[in-house]
This record gives sequence, C-alpha cells and structure tokens, in this order.
Amino acid sequence: MSDQSKIEWTDATWNPVRGCTKVSPGCVHCYAETFAERFRGVPEHPYEHGFDLRLVPEKLTEPFKWSRPRMVFVNSMSDLFHAGVPDDYIATVVEVMCSADWHTYQVLTKRSERLRDLLQSKLHTAAKLPHIWWGVSVENRRHGASRIDHLRESGAARAFLSIEPLLENLGEIDLQGISWVIVGGESGPGARPMKREWVVNIRSQCRRAGIPFFFKQWGGVRKKQAGRELNGRTYNEFPVMDRAEMADITTRRELAARVTDRLTAAATM
Repeated sequence: MSDQSKIEWTDATWNPVRGCTKVSPGCVHCYAETFAERFRGVPEHPYEHGFDLRLVPEKLTEPFKWSRPRMVFVNSMSDLFHAGVPDDYIATVVEVMCSADWHTYQVLTKRSERLRDLLQSKLHTAAKLPHIWWGVSVENRRHGASRIDHLRESGAARAFLSIEPLLENLGEIDLQGISWVIVGGESGPGARPMKREWVVNIRSQCRRAGIPFFFKQWGGVRKKQAGRELNGRTYNEFPVMDRAEMADITTRRELAARVTDRLTAAATM
C-alpha cells in the first residue's frame, strides 16, 4: 500500500491482488508490469514473483489501519475482476470496502463483463453504495464502447471512465449514467501519441453532460515536461464525495479482526 500515491486522481493505493495479464491494446505498455518485473527473483520482495497473478490476503485489512479517510485506488497493480481471482475473494475485498465506509474507493477494470455480472448478483448491495466508485478503462472505440455499456448495465451508483491511454478519437461517447471521466496520454518509452483534439472532444462532451472532467497528463517519454494543462488550464474535477464518519480505533480493530477470523476459518476448512 502507498498512502502517498503519485497517481494524480487518488490519495492511496491498496493491492490485495498483485499481477495481471494483457487483454487489449491499452495493456501494451503496462506501467504495473514494468515495475513488478524489475523485482522478479528478489527474495522476500512484494514482487518477487514479478507480475504473476497472486492473491495477497494479508493486505485485506489495511483500510482499517489507516489514520485518516482517503481516496483509495483498489488494485493499482492488478485487476480485481481478473478471471484468476475467485468470486469469494472479490466478495471479501468488497466486504472490507463496505465496512470501512469512511474511505472512498476507486475500482477500475478492463474485465467489464465480470464486473457487470457480479454487481448485478453477489455484489448488488455494494453497487449502490456512493463511497465505492466502479470504473472501466477505455483506450479506443473497439474495446471502450462495450466496457461502457457493461458498466452502465451493472447498476453502479457511481460509475467512472478512465480514458487512459487515449489511443484514438473516440467520437461521440454515451455518457448516460457516468459520474466522472479521467483522460490521460500514455507515458514512458514507446509511448503512443495523443492528439489535443481527442481530449478536447471528450472534455466538451463532459461539459454538455455536466460530468466532472479530470485531465491526468499528456504523457510521452518526458511526461513531467509535457505537463497536465489543457488549453492553459489544469482540470482536477471530482464527483461529490459521500462517505461515512471515520470509526474509532477500537471499532476499526474489531472490524479487521472479523475479516482475519473469517480468512483463518476458511483456510482450515
């Protein structure tokens, strides 16, 4: 966990799952894979196994331990809805989010069909909670349109789009039911370029729909030099946050103990 994330649109990251596999063009230059693979084979490092998919149950209780409310990017180094993550484990992650409701959670996936199916069934209650924001990645029209449809069909009360890396002009986007839009270009070696008119098009649609717009970066090989300004302005817009008052330390410890006890019981069955 990082409680001082460098990701511009969140405060902290929480990774009860590590590792992933590529599913679409947006994954080609995955920053998480690049980072994790640096440490493959390093004994006792969190990424000793590189970017191989792994459940990390010892991380499940972290949100109960933090000393102040945060915006939390869930699984910045994985995808909660990866086929290799069991339904029961996803449900436990979501149970923590439901219980530690003084945080705001940002759950982002490319596996939008599974998100839809679980939010319509086992996670139906969590789909309606305003402090859990459910999002899908959109990099192009081919993969993005269906993901947006699946997200809308999920019934999520707070639905958002992470349009990063933006790889082409998306044209008109169906933003019905969407609460927030993030846009960003790809960064690092081999970064694919993003055109200004593509970004302006999305911003204009957000303005017409009354949706908060967050411009993360232009990207490129030197992303700091390229900056975050769009037409001379920085866009740091967020939806209104709706979360509960933070529980006291005793209550937080009790909630964490319940999760730990449940995991221990499951492991002995």
